[in-house]
Amino acid sequence: MILTCPSCDTRYSVDGAKFPAAGRTVRCAKCGHSWHQPGEGEAVPEIPAEAAPAPAPAEAPASDPFPVNPSPTRAFAPAAVASEPRTPLGPKLAVVAGWAGLIAVVLLIAVSAVRYRQDIAVIWPQSAGVYSSLGLKVNASGIDFRQVDYKRETEDGQVVLAVSGVIVNAGSRQLPVPQTVRVTLSDVSNHELYHWTFKPTATVLGPGQSIPFMTRLSSPPAAARHLEVRFAKDGP
Repeated sequence: MILTCPSCDTRYSVDGAKFPAAGRTVRCAKCGHSWHQPGEGEAVPEIPAEAAPAPAPAEAPASDPFPVNPSPTRAFAPAAVASEPRTPLGPKLAVVAGWAGLIAVVLLIAVSAVRYRQDIAVIWPQSAGVYSSLGLKVNASGIDFRQVDYKRETEDGQVVLAVSGVIVNAGSRQLPVPQTVRVTLSDVSNHELYHWTFKPTATVLGPGQSIPFMTRLSSPPAAARHLEVRFAKDGP
């Protein structure tokens, strides 16, 4: 059975079998208008134009199966209004949280790879090439040279080149110190002019430990303009 409000044309669907045959006064849940609604078997009486308005309907008792002010969510819900199904928010939030967690993990790995690149290069020497291509300096051996300096001195009428610096363990664990250090002198075009080798004073260094070094060369080439200190791989 369909009820239509004479004031706002809102439609309500009710169970006609439960509606009184003699009809009853009902009220529109949308606009508040009240009217007498006959039952399905009762003819709708004509109301004279001069007829006085019907008195306000009394509130139905709690046991009345058809309340005066019906709730749209129950028996008198508007038949013309249909709500579209909505996608639950749970799956969407789970997807967003999953992507956020993945991005956080990737960022954490990237930060750790940069921060601990020296230790990674020592454990995995092949990664040194990757860091170098990214412009990040690493030492695959974990042992590095710091504070390298040189000066020219005169002893017994001869020029002496003194090279000094510090050998440092830049890793986080004890490492062996390569026992051959090579010093190379080159000209303005980086062509090698002369080189010599020496041995460090220690064989192992703990994390963060360092040892100083000093080596001297008498009568260095006058054309020498560049100096390089490194560990020799295959001896002198």
